[in-house]
Amino acid sequence: MTQPANIICIKWGTLFGPEYVNRLYSGVRRNMSRPIRFFCMTEHAEGLHPEIEVLPLQVEPFAEPMAAALAVANRQGAMRKVSLFRPGLVPDLEGPFLGFDLDVVITGSLDEIHDLAPGTIAMRHDWTEKRKGRPTGHGSVFRFDPALHGFLYEDLASDAYREVEKARGSEQRYTSHKAMDRGVFTYIPGDWVVSFKYDCNPFPGNWLHKPRLPEDARVVCFHGRPKMSDAIDGWNGSVIRHSKPCDWLRDHWIDRSRADLGPEWG
Repeated sequence: MTQPANIICIKWGTLFGPEYVNRLYSGVRRNMSRPIRFFCMTEHAEGLHPEIEVLPLQVEPFAEPMAAALAVANRQGAMRKVSLFRPGLVPDLEGPFLGFDLDVVITGSLDEIHDLAPGTIAMRHDWTEKRKGRPTGHGSVFRFDPALHGFLYEDLASDAYREVEKARGSEQRYTSHKAMDRGVFTYIPGDWVVSFKYDCNPFPGNWLHKPRLPEDARVVCFHGRPKMSDAIDGWNGSVIRHSKPCDWLRDHWIDRSRADLGPEWG
């Protein structure tokens, strides 16, 4: 029997509704050649597909010093994903987790991302940091193994204020630099994980044609604005962030999910 791939996300607060989790679940399972276990850590499990395994949103023992350091960095509420790194979070887990933010759309095979450089922590190079020549991963897609990378949680638990201060309040900087310092970091190829605003709809071409889906894109990240719900029918946030209606986004994010899960879940 093929070992399932373990997929995880976190939904805290009310910014994203359950449809974001359900559509992510559908996108992942439609684009992997093996069975999956899909976990969502949340305090609002209403409306999630019944095959999604719900994990209670953690209140970490180091939450207070972490929040104090985040306030200094003016990033209140950030770094909630560190709860996903807790060793033993899923007692019967076998193998790594492939994690996603909710503002992504799955558009191609995830097998290669899941299997990339086993034993390492994998993230895409952050677009802005890469442009500036700095080594930092982007947190929208991340692969780690709790059995091997417990230091992601344990180092923060031992001195949350210092670690958050060192990372300047950035969860993706904390995660990727911790892995780099230990020699266990791998960049996911940039052609596989793309940015909607930088790779699919860059200025000034965004005024001339509809957003384009790069040929080898497996995950499209909607970091910042527009989000998926903005971009489907077109969006005009600014001259640079203007977007024409996006048919492939509706297809991958909504239509295929509804065909897969049924209209009540997609």
